[in-house]
Amino acid sequence: MQTKSIFLLIGGALGLFVLGLLVPEWLSYLMIIAMGKGIVVLGVVLLMRAGLVSFGQGLYYCIGAYVAGTLTQFAGISDVLLILLASIAASVLVAALVGLLLCRYRGIFFAMFSMAFSMILYGLLVRSSVLGSTDGFNVLRPSLLGWVPTDDASSDLVLAVAVVMVMILGSLMWLYLRSLSGYAGEAVRENEIRVEYLGTSVFRIIYTKYLIAAALAGIGGTVTALVSGHVDPEMAYWTTSGEFVFIALMGGTSHVAAPMVGAGLFELLRTYAFAIAPYTWQMILGSTLLLIIIFLPSGLWSLVSRFSRQARG
Repeated sequence: MQTKSIFLLIGGALGLFVLGLLVPEWLSYLMIIAMGKGIVVLGVVLLMRAGLVSFGQGLYYCIGAYVAGTLTQFAGISDVLLILLASIAASVLVAALVGLLLCRYRGIFFAMFSMAFSMILYGLLVRSSVLGSTDGFNVLRPSLLGWVPTDDASSDLVLAVAVVMVMILGSLMWLYLRSLSGYAGEAVRENEIRVEYLGTSVFRIIYTKYLIAAALAGIGGTVTALVSGHVDPEMAYWTTSGEFVFIALMGGTSHVAAPMVGAGLFELLRTYAFAIAPYTWQMILGSTLLLIIIFLPSGLWSLVSRFSRQARG
């Protein structure tokens, strides 16, 4: 069953790559943005399965984006593999320090403290003239192992990187969530005291998941920065972190593909809502989420689960 699901994930990601090459450029751009945000939401879902809601993933999303921008703009490093490694390292390093405090809290305290750290980064970036203050700065075109693509091929390179990241991270997360370490998060959510009585450190379980979520957010931020060609402090603002929670609720937490589905729908819905009602598009998004919560409390992926059960039955 695990092997079949992984092959389906890989097949779906490859299908996205082919689709991204065939559709108009604006839609391909939205697909890459959705995959970048979907990777971030994968970490949000990991925390939610452990009973934690983070309103601060924008912190690591922004760190990943700014690492990409800083390396290409100021350090002369444009290789996408080096940028990804640096983004992961920076995100995990910050998370290792922040998590020592944050992972001791639960519920609303975890949510608010995570948002507070994200807003601290936002305040620092707004006041940094070197990094463009509120305007941010541009991210130069990425390369791969010495190959520097043209302007037209640059977006295809980022598309390929995004698809590969979705395949690898989706498969790894699928295996992780079905391992003992993955199920430990759900045990913490259900009965934290009993997990401690079994001799397992709850702090270590939460801390590990927090580091993984930070690494995923850093990768998502890097993908977004490379395709958009620009970074700014809004990536660390609390509304950005709220978007990730919004997408997690929309897609659901029962499958690793759910964040990608939720992110894709979110980007399409926001694009068309803004085109139809530029001054009230938030109301359309809010109404959509409300309807999903009422009629599909487990998220959009619950429809897939329901249809698959009916097909087997």
